[in-house]
Amino acid sequence: MNSSVLLCLMVMLVQLWPCSPSTQNSSAQNTVQSFTPVRRVKRGWLWEPLFATEEQISPDPVYIGQLKSDLDKEDGNLEYILAGEGAGSFFYIDKYTGKIYVKQKLDREKKPFYILTAKAINRSTQLPVEPDSEFIIKVRDINDNEPQFLDGPYVATVPEMSPEGTSVTQVTATDADDPSYGNSARLLYSLVEGQPYFSVEPKTGVIRMASQMDRETKDQYLVIIQAKDMVGQPGALSATATVTINLSDVNDNPPEFQQRLYYMSVSEEAPVGTTVGKVFAEDRDIGDNAAMDYFIEADSSDVFNIITNDETQEGIILLKKRVDYESQRRYSIQVKAVNRYIDERFLKEGPFEDTTIVKINVEDADEPPVFTLENYVMEIVEGAMSGTLVGVVTARDPDADESPVRYSIVHSSHLKRLFSINEHNGAIITTEPLDREIASWHNITVTATETRNPEKISEANVYVQVRDVNDNAPEFPKNYETFVCENAISGQLIQRISAVDKDDSAEGHHFYFSLAQKDSNSSHFTVKDNQDNTAGIFTGKSGFSRQEQFFFYLPILIQDNGTPPLTSTNTLTVTVCDCDTEVNTFYCRYGAFMYSLGLSTEALVAVLACILIFLVFFLAIVTVRQQQQKKPPFSEKMEEFRENIVSYDDEGGGEEDTEAFDISALRTRTVMRTHKPRKKMASEIQSLYRQSLQVGPDSAIFRQFISEKLEEANTDPSVPPYDSLQTYAFEGTGSLAGSLSSLGSNTSDMDQSYDYLADWGPHFKQLAGMYSSHRTVGD
Repeated sequence: MNSSVLLCLMVMLVQLWPCSPSTQNSSAQNTVQSFTPVRRVKRGWLWEPLFATEEQISPDPVYIGQLKSDLDKEDGNLEYILAGEGAGSFFYIDKYTGKIYVKQKLDREKKPFYILTAKAINRSTQLPVEPDSEFIIKVRDINDNEPQFLDGPYVATVPEMSPEGTSVTQVTATDADDPSYGNSARLLYSLVEGQPYFSVEPKTGVIRMASQMDRETKDQYLVIIQAKDMVGQPGALSATATVTINLSDVNDNPPEFQQRLYYMSVSEEAPVGTTVGKVFAEDRDIGDNAAMDYFIEADSSDVFNIITNDETQEGIILLKKRVDYESQRRYSIQVKAVNRYIDERFLKEGPFEDTTIVKINVEDADEPPVFTLENYVMEIVEGAMSGTLVGVVTARDPDADESPVRYSIVHSSHLKRLFSINEHNGAIITTEPLDREIASWHNITVTATETRNPEKISEANVYVQVRDVNDNAPEFPKNYETFVCENAISGQLIQRISAVDKDDSAEGHHFYFSLAQKDSNSSHFTVKDNQDNTAGIFTGKSGFSRQEQFFFYLPILIQDNGTPPLTSTNTLTVTVCDCDTEVNTFYCRYGAFMYSLGLSTEALVAVLACILIFLVFFLAIVTVRQQQQKKPPFSEKMEEFRENIVSYDDEGGGEEDTEAFDISALRTRTVMRTHKPRKKMASEIQSLYRQSLQVGPDSAIFRQFISEKLEEANTDPSVPPYDSLQTYAFEGTGSLAGSLSSLGSNTSDMDQSYDYLADWGPHFKQLAGMYSSHRTVGD
């Protein structure tokens, strides 16, 4: 029995225990004293388990049970009261009899039971005659809910060709009815659609394979599963679910060529790597199960190769070697396609590969001439006469018509043409003698052209090596600086010499050194051959004198080991140096230089001293001239002259008017002002002075000069409010000069007399003379 049913029964037994006959008498005797605080009154309720069936629809209340106290004498003195869950709404009680009725439809799936409280009171006293007691009304289930598949839709995947009984997936339905009461919630699964490929277990809902299926035939199945409650009995409710079952691929199909024979062609001009054609083997599998590799079999010529295109699963045949129509016009190869990944479970089905035959025809083309060699290596002796044969190159037309070939040399524009070729037979000759010491190898590019089709040209490289002959005598590798001290002793080593030879020697160079016979200096120096291509120069006597002989010239004979041997005479210059025994190279070079000039040390010092004095004198003259050029012609009165270039915006009340502006600024000679760059005043004044000797003050030159300076003063925002370009010292009151401004004058320059300038004193002497001269010239 279900545990929940046992629990309900135990609760009801506990509630009915006070109603047993053994306690009835004691309950009646203690009715009056039931509420004394000293004694406990035992319960005296009498009832049976209460059940209410769900989903009952009736116009009248439905009786479900009765509550009764053992003190009830059925004389109407007791009143029953019901409280708790659903009291008054779903349930009500007859207060006289204790019968309980259901007023509304109940739903077990919403609330399976109700907990209520029963009360019994005396109508007269309104006092309880029984203690309050809880009881349960359980809602009895009916089959009013159909099963439901809550996890749908269902999608499952199973490998194709799986054996019978393989589990695919499991579906589960739920029923909201009470599983502990009847068969309302007991489900049974069945297959509505999907036979004969699948089956379902009735109790668990596990779907299994009923037969082997091939994905290449059909890759998806829709299976309908039905779930019935009440174990499938009549009147049971049911629900269905659709399960989509996909078959995954396995490698159970070999590749198959759709053609058993392929025909292809390739031109004999096609380069290596050219695509000849494609083959395709179809595999009904998909993904990696359809991946395959292609191989070439039975191709002894090894002319072709095949690769696999992983995207299209095609086999691409490539040209591995050049083909020649004249040599072989047709090829036949066998191509095999093999699955890359093989499932061992299906090996018994047969080999997972297939073969096909590919026939390839070679197409004839007009080919360029072909040289017998790709690179030619030739030799010639250096110094050979012009027109000497170097070698012969040969090319032929590989086509059937064998067109004649003409030869030529590709001459670089920056290289001298040293070779020529016979255009008919390919003979290469020299055009001038060759020197191995200039270039030991020559690279020539020879072309062969078909006479019938000049567009067909081929090239070959010709490497010409110039063989060496002994035509260069050995010589010193450098110019030796050899010094000997005046106090040198006999047999002292003063120089070690060696030699070089431009020629090439197969056995290696070997040089022989000696002093030329009958040389006048043979008594002073000797040569010792070290037998290692070097020699030493030794003194032949003790003591040398610079006054007697400053230089010694030794003719050294150097002979090589060539065939025939060549000898050269090289002169070694020995300089006598003013030293004891150890040579100071710098000092000796200085002495040799002075000797070559024919000067002594004292004479050289005197010459340098004269040059230095001359330079100092020249610099002094240049400095004096530069200072004289910088001095202006009016140096004494330059400031007075420049002070006459003025611009007034407001003259004020004269020199005694000190309220117009700060007179202290005029007293300061060192006022610093920032102004715009102006023209050089000295050059302008000089030009004005020169022209003033010939024109009067009313000349346009003066007017232009004053206008320019006035414009500069008016447009300069940085100048102080006073008008002058340069500050004035305060002259004091009662100045004889008065105001210098002529801006307010109504008279012209021609009407004015400048004789009063002579009365202004010595400071205005030059100005008075200048204006007097202008006046005279104007008159």
